Amino acid sequence: MAANEILTAYTFLIPWIIGMLVFFAYPFITSFWLSFTNSRMLTGDFVGLDNFVRMFTRDRNFQKSLLVTTRYALVGVPLKLVFALALALILKKGSTFYRTAFYIPSLIGSSIAVAIMWRQFFDKEGTVSQLVGLIGLQPKSWLGEPSYALNILILLAVWQFGSSMIIFIAGLKNIPNELYEAALIDGAGRYRCFIHISLPMLSSVIQFNLVLQLIGGFQAFTQSYIITHGGPMGETLFTVMHIYQEAFAGNMRIGYASAMSWVLFLLIAAITAVIFVTSKFWVFYANEG
Repeated sequence: MAANEILTAYTFLIPWIIGMLVFFAYPFITSFWLSFTNSRMLTGDFVGLDNFVRMFTRDRNFQKSLLVTTRYALVGVPLKLVFALALALILKKGSTFYRTAFYIPSLIGSSIAVAIMWRQFFDKEGTVSQLVGLIGLQPKSWLGEPSYALNILILLAVWQFGSSMIIFIAGLKNIPNELYEAALIDGAGRYRCFIHISLPMLSSVIQFNLVLQLIGGFQAFTQSYIITHGGPMGETLFTVMHIYQEAFAGNMRIGYASAMSWVLFLLIAAITAVIFVTSKFWVFYANEG
């Protein structure tokens, strides 16, 4: 490659390089440094591992938020993927209109408007309470009940299945029809075709969706902030919301919030690594036989 071609290539890469340095590398390195300080916006001193010791020994809200977020992700994501796969099987040969209609919740599901609608839907005078009242039960504020609040947010997450569904449909369309035809000739039914053909051939797609949705699940914020404000009794206090409260909502403990962000980052990285390490036992690639 000629020198002028290399120069031209790097010239076109300059905007991307600047963006990566300014919006990714610099914040990444800065947050790592701040996690070892007691910084409050512009001032702070180096405190070593004090922030990390505090969050695991004295900060009950952080410990609870970690448990709440983990439950939200590990329950909500599998349910979402199962629901998305079921719809993908139904809509594999469906029209574009129906696929678009089922995809729309993923486009607007994380919006503030939908969060407010969801909150009103489960309010004491909302639609759910009215339906419950029709069968003679006492209406209640479902989001005010500690035993129901997180499950309602999980239900909202499952409702946002559209993106996973579209990816599953694409995966299903890439499975050769010859495999199903051969199985049917041998007497296999739809269930056996699904278990022994569809699932193995979709395993790489399942892995992709699982990683993508788990990362999103652990980073959930809008639902908790808008719908429940972390309540009741901290049952919907997600880790990202707790980080926000420490960093910006009055406390201004930037150093401590940075330390919590790094713990969350390492947790997501560890779970992702486990998925990739164990993938050799359950993910099938056609080009590998």
